[in-house]
Amino acid sequence: MLIVGINGSPKKEGNTKYLINTVLEEAKSQGVETMVLEVGELLNSVKNPFCVVCSNPCSSICYKGTKLEEAYEILKKADAIVMGSPVYFGSVSAQLKAFFDKTRKLRSEKALYNKFACGVTVGGARFGGQETTMKALHDIMLVHGMTIVGDGYVGDDCGHHGVCAQQPADKDEFAIKRAKILGRRLVDVCKKAGA
Repeated sequence: MLIVGINGSPKKEGNTKYLINTVLEEAKSQGVETMVLEVGELLNSVKNPFCVVCSNPCSSICYKGTKLEEAYEILKKADAIVMGSPVYFGSVSAQLKAFFDKTRKLRSEKALYNKFACGVTVGGARFGGQETTMKALHDIMLVHGMTIVGDGYVGDDCGHHGVCAQQPADKDEFAIKRAKILGRRLVDVCKKAGA
């Protein structure tokens, strides 16, 4: 079983990455293989990081032979995906949006269809746009036909939309607790689906 984290923050070791790692560490403690994709680095591997619809349907020529193409191949193999973004003006980061704008080819192939996916968000204030950012993550998941997983678990509660934290995330005890619950839930749904 492979669960892949997508760090949509421009910071490789910031609050978003901390929450993604917390989810993945819980999954890893149950014997699951995990890894994190750094969106900022991946976008730097292509000439133009923004989709300009250079072909329709998408031929994926703009990222052939790049680290971005390798990352998309990894996502195709994943059983579940943990998307993370800081709150930028009430939504996802430009980096994460650009990463998914370039997945038109994956969508046409239905490459992420029925994959389990969940989200983590971090804002500068307790009510700093985390839920609207989570909604944007859910929209990306739904457009790809993914199955959204909330942060509930049978031994805890039914959960919510995902993990929302206030920075600094490593001091937000409630968010840390929810991230661990989410890690258990992801493994559980993957196992029940036969992954």
